[in-house]
Parts: sequence; structure tokens; C-alpha cells
Amino acid sequence: MPKVTQWERAIGGRIRLRDLFVFLTVIECGSMSRAAARLGVSTPSVSELVADLEHAVGVRLLDRSNRGVVATPFGEALRLRGQAAFDELRQGMRDIESIADPGSGEVRIGCPESAAAFLVFVIEQVSRRYPRMRFITRQVRAPTVEFPELLSRDNDLVLARLVSVPLQGRLGENFDAEVLFDDPFSAVVGSQSKWARRRRIDLSELAKERWILPSLDVLAGLILQDAFRARGLKAPEPHIETFSILLRNTLPVRGDYISVLPRSALRLSAERYGLKELPIGLSSPRSSPLAIVTLKNRSLTPAVRVFIECAREAARQF
Repeated sequence: MPKVTQWERAIGGRIRLRDLFVFLTVIECGSMSRAAARLGVSTPSVSELVADLEHAVGVRLLDRSNRGVVATPFGEALRLRGQAAFDELRQGMRDIESIADPGSGEVRIGCPESAAAFLVFVIEQVSRRYPRMRFITRQVRAPTVEFPELLSRDNDLVLARLVSVPLQGRLGENFDAEVLFDDPFSAVVGSQSKWARRRRIDLSELAKERWILPSLDVLAGLILQDAFRARGLKAPEPHIETFSILLRNTLPVRGDYISVLPRSALRLSAERYGLKELPIGLSSPRSSPLAIVTLKNRSLTPAVRVFIECAREAARQF
């Protein structure tokens, strides 16, 4: 097997990007025939290209069977690095496009629904500067410290609700995180609710009311449980259990429900939906930091850097 020091002489001139791309496609598809169909070539051609690549690096990259192919440990190492190399090339092309026309960039954003309200403020701010900037958003889990969409490089960044404040801007060995602000949760009702006119409310009065909540094992539910338990009370079971911000915005206005919303969502929705924040403190030892998470050591395009700067500016309003 050629050593790293022999790279330029023995391997660098023999590995072609086309071969590496075919190899990555075979792993993704799980078989030579499916990769050939996707690439629009014959199965023998794919097999030959993979064999050439294995000969160039001097090790077997794939284990073959009647059920398909899987990467060997050598193949997995090349897959990870090869995937990163192609991503950097794509990022380079996006950089070139952004330099030639800064307003035509693209940002791929992962965002949980609970952070979507803040995302609205950021997109508005970016769009005022660059009206032709394009955004692709994808739903992600929250709160979490796992970001598979960043590892696969499908997202440029994730607007994340974290389970803990990152240490020195790091989330483990793979991710960088910048906390923008703490986004606490509030109990809200419709403006016509009997509770909306009360200046003082004891939490015990709300124990048997109809609550609209995410499940009690996620952040909003956990914070509500903390508040009740701190008073020696049993936390209420959700009358309606949902992650949907739309339902948590509209049902309190249309019925006698109490909802729990992030403060950022309430700021966007209060006037539009006619919501009123109740004068009760959902105090909890848990924080709810909203952060931008990126893949460590990954190059950020100019468009992504513009988005992050606008996110910082928007966060100052909160």
C-alpha cells in the first residue's frame, strides 16, 4: 500500500475525480447495478472504475456479495475524506458564484419548528440586503447535540435549540456552536380567555386547565414540569400533545386552552393571533439557548457568512 509520503508520485496522478465520484455513488446506492442505473452507465463500467481505484490505493475498498456492497474500513476512510473533498469543491463553486454575484447566493438551513419564528426575522433581514438570496430550510429535531445533516453536509448550518450551553464554542469534536440568545418559554392564552384579564395568577390555579404542549420529555414540557414540581404540584398532562407551533398559536384563540411557546415565537405571533402571555414565571434550572451550529473546519460560503452576521444582529433584538 503506498505511503502518504508517496501520494503525489504514486497516487495523486492516478486517482481521478470521476472514479472517486463513482465510488461514493456505489456506497450510497449499496450496489454496482443501482449505481450504474443512477449514473447512466453499464454495471461492468462501474465495476472497472472501482477496481482501478482499488488498484491505485493498494487496498480493497468494497466487500462484495450477492446482496450488494459495503465499504471496508479502508473504503469508509476514503468515503469520509472523499465526501469532504467533493463538498469543498461544491463550496468553492458557490464561493465563485457569490463573488461574481453576491446577491444570488444560497443558504441551506436546518431549523426546528420552535426556532422558526426567529428564522423569520433573520431571513427578513438578509432579504432586505440581498433580495435574490435563496434559502432552503429543513426540519430538524430539538433540542439535541446531534446534527447528522451537518455531518452529511446537506445543511450549511443549523439554527439549534441546545440541551446545554457549549463549552468554548464547541459541541464535541465535530461541531462549532455560537449561542445567539436564551429563548425562554412562556405560558400563553387567547386575548379573550378568562385568564388574559388576570394580573396575578398562581400556578396551582392552572393545574387542571387544558394545556397544549409538546410531549413532556422535550424542553417545553420539561420546563413546565420543573415549574409545577418547584411548587410541589403535579405537572398537567397535555390535553393536546403537538409539536406544531401553528396549533399552539391558533387553538388558544379558538378555545379555552393554555399553550407554551418560546418567547421568540410569541413575539412574532402575539399580535397576529391575539395571544396574551400569562403573568406566571416558568422558572427552571434548564436553559433554552438558541445557537447557530456549523460543522467544524468546514469552509463557509460568503452567503452563509452573511446569514450568520444577520442572525447576530437579529438576536440583539431579543
